[in-house]
Amino acid sequence: MSKSGVSVAPECITKYDELKLGKSVKYIIYKLSDDYKQIVVEDASSDPDWEQFQQKLLNAKAGHRGKEGKGPRYAVYDFQYELEGGEGTRNKIVFISWSPDEGTLVFPRMTYASSKESLKNALNGIAAEVQANRDDEIEYATILNDIRKGKR
Repeated sequence: MSKSGVSVAPECITKYDELKLGKSVKYIIYKLSDDYKQIVVEDASSDPDWEQFQQKLLNAKAGHRGKEGKGPRYAVYDFQYELEGGEGTRNKIVFISWSPDEGTLVFPRMTYASSKESLKNALNGIAAEVQANRDDEIEYATILNDIRKGKR
């Protein structure tokens, strides 16, 4: 359980194991339940289309007390890339914490921030982490560049 009292639903770990071990899932998007008590799977897909994945994060919504704003999310993406110099292909499982700077309500933003570690700790084998607060921080090229340089 996290500092905020939020727990991780068992389905989060089960779906992650499918991604990690079976390679049948390319990405998973996690969200907080509507009552903000549990982290749950919002979406999982085998589609490798980064732009579709990115749009799902950019279009996420979160509400609190009758108001709605942009929605923070957690995601795991099985990131595949070519090594420079033609030395082969690599895969890294990347944990993404998406919390837009603008348009996000305070309560969802703070709850996501204080609950992140409980999900991360439940998912064994994360190779890189991305904290993204602006649209350009979840561009494919930005993440690829940082992963290649070992920044994330």
